[in-house]
This record gives sequence, C-alpha cells and structure tokens, in this order.
Amino acid sequence: MQRVVSLVSLLFLGSAWTLQGVQALPETLSLTQENFDLGRFMGQWYEVAVVSTCPHYMQRKRGNPVIVALELQHVASQSNFTLTASTFRNGSCKRTSTNYNLTNTPGQFFYHVARFGADVDSYVVHTNYEEYAMMLLLSTEKPSGNKTTIVKLYSRSVDVSPDVLDNFKTLVRQHGTSDGAIIMNQNKGECVPGDQATEPSTQTQISVPERSRRNVVPHVDSGNIGPFERSSHGQTEEEDHHTNTHETFMLSHA
Repeated sequence: MQRVVSLVSLLFLGSAWTLQGVQALPETLSLTQENFDLGRFMGQWYEVAVVSTCPHYMQRKRGNPVIVALELQHVASQSNFTLTASTFRNGSCKRTSTNYNLTNTPGQFFYHVARFGADVDSYVVHTNYEEYAMMLLLSTEKPSGNKTTIVKLYSRSVDVSPDVLDNFKTLVRQHGTSDGAIIMNQNKGECVPGDQATEPSTQTQISVPERSRRNVVPHVDSGNIGPFERSSHGQTEEEDHHTNTHETFMLSHA
C-alpha cells in the first residue's frame, strides 16, 4: 500500500513539474513558424481575411472590407524590412509604407507608434511561403496598457482554398475569438494611387466552408492616426482616438 501511495505521489509531482516547464517556455516558441525563412516571406501578398478583439477596428473594417495588396522588401544588410500597403479607402487608392524591425526570434517583427506610445509585435504563425501566411498582431498602448489582438490571413493571390481558411479559423478560435466574426475582404481590383474603387464582382471570390496548429497564447488595413477630436460621425474624442489608432494599426500591419 505504501508503495502505491509513493508511486501516485511521484506521478503527481512529475505532472506538476511538466506543467511548470510548459508555463516557463517563452511565448515566442509557440507563436512563430518553425525554421522561418525571411527571404521566402518577402514579396507580394494580399490580406484576404481579418479578425480583431478591438470593436472599433472591426466596425471600421466591416465598413470597408477591401483586400489589401502588400509588398514586402528587405535589404540583406539591414535589420528591418519595408511593408508597403495599397488599398481602397473613401473611394480612392491609398498607399502607406512602414518599417518593421527584425528581432532575435525569426518570424517575429516589431514597430512602435510613437505618437500614441503603442508597441506592436507581429508574428508569422504559419506559412508555406508559396500560398498563405497566418499573422498574429499584438498591440499594447501606453500608458493605458490597452491590449489588442489582430489575426490576419495573407495569400499570394486574391483567393484562398477552403483548407487554408479552415486552418485560419482554428487559429482564430485559439485566440478566443469566434470564427464567425472573421471578415472576408472583397476584391475591388488593382489599387493604383489616384484610381477610384470599382464594385466587387457578384461572384464569390473566396469559398467559405461551413466547418470551421500550433497552440498560441491567447492574448490579444491601415490609415492615419489623427489627433484627439470629435469625428464627423459623432464619436467622442476617446472613441475616435481609439478607432484611428487601430485603423493605423490595420494598414501599417495589413
């Protein structure tokens, strides 16, 4: 009997040690693509789907669910890369560029929005480089400490397969967000600065299956951040600031 009790005690202690060991692992080990290759990740992408924990972001994005064309460029000798985002806003094509700093963790990038003291970490969670990339964006505003999670699906074309979309839904759920909240962006044609937006085709560009990989730690389209002021839509100063902050977060990290 004593031997049985001792064995149970050892099993319990072993389980507790294992749990402690898992908790001690750095978050980045489960947040980025294994053996990430920066060179293969560069080039042309399209943001085809997105979901966020920020209601202001989601409201703004639902009002303009447009595919964002992305161009990523990196000079081998530099410790950052440039992301140029082109998308239709307010009926015309807009283009913005953002520099992303590389980190010691392959597949993790960082930039800082100085005007509002917001630190943004971006993770390439899953990618096969030739077809899709699933992105996780974690933003922390200072001094408020407000945190936001955005999960995005990049594609090398304006279409994605049902299997890729299924995997994206799984990632979204792992971050505590319903896959029913995912916004599927619409294709309004090639975005050239100065051009006007065209209406999307009546055909469905992305097939969304009725069904909804690596576990990541639940946490957390772009515009310009404006000063505190009451918007033309009747938002309060705080609401408008929050919306604009995450709109910039959207595009600069599209």
